[in-house]
Amino acid sequence: MRVPDGAREVLRALENAGHAAYLVGGCVRDSLLAGAEAAVHDWDICAAAKPEELKAALSGYRTIDTGWKHGTLTVLLPDGRYEVTACRIDGAYSDGRHPDSVAFTDDITADLSRRDFTINAMAMTVDADGNAAAVIDPFGGRGDLARRRLRCVGDPDARFAEDALRILRALRFAARLGLTIEAATGEAMLRKRALLQRISAERLMDELSGILLAERGWAYLREYRDVLTELVPELRPCVGFAQNNPWHCHDVFDHILLSVGNAPAELTVRLALLLHDVGKPETAATDEAGVTRFRGHPEVSAAMAERILRRLRCPARLTREVVELVRFHDVEVQPAEKALRRLLNKLGAEQARRLFQVKRADTLAQSERSREIMLPLLRQGEALLERIVAEGQAFSLKDLAIDGNDLLARGVAPGPALGARLQRALDAVLDGEAENEREALLAVALRDGAETR
Repeated sequence: MRVPDGAREVLRALENAGHAAYLVGGCVRDSLLAGAEAAVHDWDICAAAKPEELKAALSGYRTIDTGWKHGTLTVLLPDGRYEVTACRIDGAYSDGRHPDSVAFTDDITADLSRRDFTINAMAMTVDADGNAAAVIDPFGGRGDLARRRLRCVGDPDARFAEDALRILRALRFAARLGLTIEAATGEAMLRKRALLQRISAERLMDELSGILLAERGWAYLREYRDVLTELVPELRPCVGFAQNNPWHCHDVFDHILLSVGNAPAELTVRLALLLHDVGKPETAATDEAGVTRFRGHPEVSAAMAERILRRLRCPARLTREVVELVRFHDVEVQPAEKALRRLLNKLGAEQARRLFQVKRADTLAQSERSREIMLPLLRQGEALLERIVAEGQAFSLKDLAIDGNDLLARGVAPGPALGARLQRALDAVLDGEAENEREALLAVALRDGAETR
């Protein structure tokens, strides 16, 4: 492992001031992973020094007091930002998120003992040439990495009681690194899951997003469904809810998570799939033949999705895009130019592409019959959509070869009537009744005569 020049410089400055200094946490974990499984992005440093001693040792550098209360500052160097923290022991966590007090120590093992998981509770010394010298691993994190295991430092119930966000962090780390959650840790996650209610919505949303974007995040959410439904209780009725129709072979919850796993790693798409069928239990109706249908579930699911995402403080644009995809996810998409131009008009190119991704992932989590019928149609539709976009065909008012000024020049009065005439021209293009050419569109827009000013 080769340490960046900036990290080496900070370590040397601290050691020259008489303080033992270490790389710590995620950078040690990721450096120890075999091959190129994980890149090191953040090089964090821990030093056996009090906060004021840190500042004195680094007085020659530009620093920011990013967490001065807890003995943390950030050093700004040409090759990046380096977070430096004084070795510390945390006091009680009365709010279930942050320590009430901290005590500073020169014992690196004591500092590591307060951390969440063994794979994050390792430190590393670096020699004068910037090479790894020794790994300090008092809790067996290196062995857990080798076994692909995630395990809490010490008592897992205590770790999650200190900070319940660690429950979601456990799922994110396990999903991102492909780890098995150790039994005692997993059991404690389930016992302490109600403590997630004490965590800010923004932090919950951040962690949920990280889990969803991990390659196997869906599988961990499926396995730890009680954690997911603590976060999104609207999904709880979906667990075990049978669909009982020829298009499906899984219950609603399993279908939802499997569809997430079928989707590309784009947050908008995976969030839409997580919520696309949340309204099914509410809309279910079973006929005399025992077939269950879910009429109106896209609209109900969209309304529920909007409430869920607003509660989680999801960014407004992301919320809007996810809700739109949920609302349209069950719309029949015909591989025909007219239908696809209409779809592009409603959604725009980016959202229309996402809708195809949603529908494909949704279909892949359905019955064999559904897959056989729908997947070829989706492939044809997607290819046709890309051709329409590539050809620059008009599917919105801004794409038309005429605009409001052209109609004003022909004597059309400003106001709603002018907009209606432009829409008439666009409808003709969308339906294939007129070419997107100036004279042809003017003829359509002015068909009933102009309204003079």
